[in-house]
Amino acid sequence: MRRSFTLVDVLLLLALFIDAPWAITGSSHCQRGNPAEIRPHSVTITEFGAVGDGVTLNTKAFQNAIFYLNSFADKGGAKLFVPAGQWLTGSFDLISHLTLWLDKDAIILGSTNSDDWPVIDPLPSYGRGRELPGRRHKSLIFGRNLTDVVITGDNGTIDGQGSIWWSWFRNETLNYTRPHLVELMNTTGVAISNLTFLNSPFWTIHPVYCSQVIVQNVTILAPLDSPNTDGIDPDSSDDVCIEDCYISTGDDIIAIKSGWDEYGTSYGRPSKNITIHRLVGQTTSAGIAIGSEMSGGVSEVYAENLTFYNSTTGIRIKTSPGRGGYVRNIYISNMSLTDVKTAIRFTGRYGEHPDESYDPKALPLIERITIDDVTGQNIKYAGLLEGIEGDTFLDICLSNINLSVTSKSPWNCSYIQGYSEAVSPEICEPLRERIIPDHYSSCYYPSHPLQSSSNETVGLDCHGKFMDA
Repeated sequence: MRRSFTLVDVLLLLALFIDAPWAITGSSHCQRGNPAEIRPHSVTITEFGAVGDGVTLNTKAFQNAIFYLNSFADKGGAKLFVPAGQWLTGSFDLISHLTLWLDKDAIILGSTNSDDWPVIDPLPSYGRGRELPGRRHKSLIFGRNLTDVVITGDNGTIDGQGSIWWSWFRNETLNYTRPHLVELMNTTGVAISNLTFLNSPFWTIHPVYCSQVIVQNVTILAPLDSPNTDGIDPDSSDDVCIEDCYISTGDDIIAIKSGWDEYGTSYGRPSKNITIHRLVGQTTSAGIAIGSEMSGGVSEVYAENLTFYNSTTGIRIKTSPGRGGYVRNIYISNMSLTDVKTAIRFTGRYGEHPDESYDPKALPLIERITIDDVTGQNIKYAGLLEGIEGDTFLDICLSNINLSVTSKSPWNCSYIQGYSEAVSPEICEPLRERIIPDHYSSCYYPSHPLQSSSNETVGLDCHGKFMDA
């Protein structure tokens, strides 16, 4: 098994990345508000006894510092500064109106002792831990029921040291589901930027039941053979903007979710208004996935300027009988693929259920999916588009797609209905009706993809403080 990423690996990768022809550049689409005051109160983690030697456990120092800063939450908020050093810690909770700031050479290290990651209740939209029945380990950096939370810095590093968790998972010695690296629940106004995240035990960044979320200019790395180390997973969250990120992990680069089977249907909170802009990465799974946990619904997803290489799949929608819910109004544009096995994949029978109480007659509604402007080199399959018998996926629109494909059977389509325009190699029969002139209105084309549903601009001010305008 490949070793975990180290700081040296990161520096070498970033040096190569800056000179790459597909390096991320451009103006921001995660819109920012007007400048506001800097956080009026600030402390350094060393003021609370923390030692940055990579050996001393600093969980109490983080907890005590944040407890102290909570007294300033109603006085303009506060900043916790983490200077250069290696700061070993277990899980700690954030508070409202807080900026967690990591200096350039600051590394927060997750403890390799599972006792330092407490066990908490499962998410109500999942009904159990995602991997095992029952409870789950708390993420390294956690927050619940908060407002205005910023995690940022001068490209500091948060390293989950996940290899021990991957071993426990493979050896089936865990009693509870593995922890995420960062998880924020029921939180409004989340901004995560200018950091590197390494070696998450499980999913890396997981905003769940959140609104107004920005993830911007982050690097996320885990070995390609590390299990389930998704990059960014917006889950039952709305008004999410992801921009200018490089992600290389052992599972989906981005996976949009909204709950699992009957639990997700009952909880009933969809993921919607998700913008993804200028994303580069590689993975043994999908560049952008929707599902497979999508029972609360996923809609209004806009993704553009995507570059995926050395990966299994470019775009994937995963669902199953028993999920219920819907995936609709999805627009993906300007995607470049190199050395990718399957460019586009829909999987209607993904399986995996939380328990035996799911309703196999609860069929998902998949409709109005538009994928436009895709190029690809050394692609094995253009598309494996598999709907569900008796539950055809509707209004699937593919246009301006040019793929260099090695397979003699580039498309495999079943229980799919839709339209196409300028697709090479030749599209499968169910999608051969042309979009223009008769079916343009059947396809989804967003009118204002970067505007939030609340007609508000969401973002960070120049001092790393979350605000509305």
